[in-house]
Amino acid sequence: MNPSTNWRLSGFGDEISPDPKIQAAVLSALGASAIEVRSAWSVNIVDLSSSQLRELKSILDDSGLEVSAIGSPIGKVPVDSPTGLEVERAKRAFEAANLLESKYVRIFSFYPVAGQDVDSNLEAVVEKLSLILRGAQENNLVLLHENEKDIFGDRPERILKLLENLNSQNFRLAWDSANFVQVGITDIPEAWEKLGEFVDYLQVKDARIADSEVVPPGEGDGGVEFVVQKLADRNYSGFASMEPHLSAAFSLGGFSGPAAFGIATRAFRAIAERNGVRLS
Repeated sequence: MNPSTNWRLSGFGDEISPDPKIQAAVLSALGASAIEVRSAWSVNIVDLSSSQLRELKSILDDSGLEVSAIGSPIGKVPVDSPTGLEVERAKRAFEAANLLESKYVRIFSFYPVAGQDVDSNLEAVVEKLSLILRGAQENNLVLLHENEKDIFGDRPERILKLLENLNSQNFRLAWDSANFVQVGITDIPEAWEKLGEFVDYLQVKDARIADSEVVPPGEGDGGVEFVVQKLADRNYSGFASMEPHLSAAFSLGGFSGPAAFGIATRAFRAIAERNGVRLS
């Protein structure tokens, strides 16, 4: 463990409030230096107008917060949905990333076709992701695949298939412990052994295996402290993005509110400090 390890603390602002000024104020008060943008004014990031994006940029600049990632909904649709629509949404996510000066765009790997064996969707998933990846490469952006439950890449073995097929430094992983728990992954060290080297971004969320309930970091079965230890051991110096989901969850995200968001952040800060990680 490196006692001088420093990570950038971030978080999904819309888990705090729809108002980006409140998002920024709460994150700053919690000692964060960055924000992950999924929505503002209750409008998803891919639907914000150019003028709204410029206003958002001004608010974040005034607050001194960097944008750690664009929390896009790309790939959180059925794999047999129209390809063109998702490619267009990806373009808007890339435009937002460029304007907000973030190199990362969070994505998903599509819901399998209903009634089909999940693994039989691999070719269709890779084909769609390849088109989106091409756009990311053209914009010098990195796609962060999140292991969201029920998408194609929700389990380590299928995520590995995506990594092998896409084989690009512009396609990396955002690790979410709670999501692994919620698809029945109980051996977090085994999952890390398969995927750890590809993780470029940490999303901080935890859950219990018994009932899939989301809980503050360290109170569940997601091995949050184990993952912090492993990242610290490899001298990780990237972002840790709070996504507590402690009040409500819905299809394109979740909500915590300022108080619950603070509880989760303080719990994670304690875990980080025990492992020699400074959050700033």
